[in-house]
Amino acid sequence: MIKTGEYNTLKVLRQVDFGVYLDDGAEGILLPKRFVPANVKPGDELKVFVYHDSDDRLIATTQKPLGILGDIVKLRAVSVTPQGAFMDWGLMKDLFVAKSQQLTGMLPNGEYLVKIYRDEQTNRIAATERFDNTLSNDLLNVKLLDLVNLIVYRRTDIGYVVIINNEHTGVLHHNEIYRSIGVGDKFEGFIKKIYSDNKIDVAAGKPGYQRVEDEAGKILRLLAENDGYLPYYDKSDPEEIYEFFGMSKKTFKMTVGNLFKQKKISLEKTGIKLI
Repeated sequence: MIKTGEYNTLKVLRQVDFGVYLDDGAEGILLPKRFVPANVKPGDELKVFVYHDSDDRLIATTQKPLGILGDIVKLRAVSVTPQGAFMDWGLMKDLFVAKSQQLTGMLPNGEYLVKIYRDEQTNRIAATERFDNTLSNDLLNVKLLDLVNLIVYRRTDIGYVVIINNEHTGVLHHNEIYRSIGVGDKFEGFIKKIYSDNKIDVAAGKPGYQRVEDEAGKILRLLAENDGYLPYYDKSDPEEIYEFFGMSKKTFKMTVGNLFKQKKISLEKTGIKLI
């Protein structure tokens, strides 16, 4: 069963001058010559992305789109018509967003957060800005301290609403943000708190001492690369710490304290030193 809008692993049926045909249980799906890896022969298996071309024929590519079926991604509008907008998603054919699937009207070169879906009428892969009703916290598939994938959805007075694993929403509070972020940004985080009404607070990075263990190696490496000394300590500015180490000041202090207890570093008046 071929899955359009997704990756498929298919066997090479036959070679032709303009590419190879892949086994779909029928006549085969064309993988154009420009996308065929070197030395491919009949019987080999290839991982390809399958979608409809401009003539509504199934076609395969080894190009990697910016998103697949079900993904929520930020894409750029390359052209706009009265019928809708065409978004660049990294393939030869642009992704269509019908006028009825737009919130405020798209403009050329504008960037928009959309969800990739299959249009029931045409069976083609398309995108929509109207995906809010696909996000629900009624039945949660996450629990406290779970690592999750986050997408920045919109800004609020207390922080940012984020999309969790493409299915739930949560809040990333201002005091948990240590760098500039914007709508559409993606990063890893964890479930910090779940309320009785299933509302969720999240934080960026990894929880507790798991995060400390990950960051300890980074600090030791940076110390070794800088002659064993770095001019950062518990009085350093949080933004300076984040810019250099890529971690919050809280994580930095926890990690430094852990390394000090392990006698791997010493604490100096204005920095830390490798032992």
